[in-house]
Amino acid sequence: MGRTIKYLSVFAYLAGLTLTAPAAARGWQCVTYARTITDVTIRGNANTWWDQAAGRYERGKAPAAGAVLAFKGIPGMRMGHVAVVKDVVSSRELVIDHANWTRRGGVERNARVVDVSDAGDWSAVKVSYGNGMGTRVNPTFGFIYPSNGPRQFAEPRVQFASVSRSVLPLPGDIRALAEAESAL
Repeated sequence: MGRTIKYLSVFAYLAGLTLTAPAAARGWQCVTYARTITDVTIRGNANTWWDQAAGRYERGKAPAAGAVLAFKGIPGMRMGHVAVVKDVVSSRELVIDHANWTRRGGVERNARVVDVSDAGDWSAVKVSYGNGMGTRVNPTFGFIYPSNGPRQFAEPRVQFASVSRSVLPLPGDIRALAEAESAL
């Protein structure tokens, strides 16, 4: 049995396959992306960020541009997720930038997030997926506010904002940064 596994591993290596390639080798992870574009320096799986932020960063339930929205882990997303708030459209709608959501390792800019919680406290959201709104309800912990100066809560816009979405490939120079970080 051991010899068979050894031969299969050698075959996979020679064929250019990797059986345990880290996801970061294929592009951005959400945590690496959020850490890169904000002043939040937390490490580890996204579902640990909320607890790690306690005492280090201000946390809350109010959306603000530049804040990190921390998602809880659920089946199908067991490591959680983090996304960076780009704009507050209304009291129940945001625009975010995030990675590894619509396309594995891809960066998605201007994605729409809608608060679907009964209390209107951003504890449950739906996130755009592809060309439409996702159907899954995603539980969240709340918002982590970066420590790079005074926090400015964005006033919600009264009218609906036209949001364009794009899933962008990872530029080669930034890919090296993501891969180097994943090796730590």
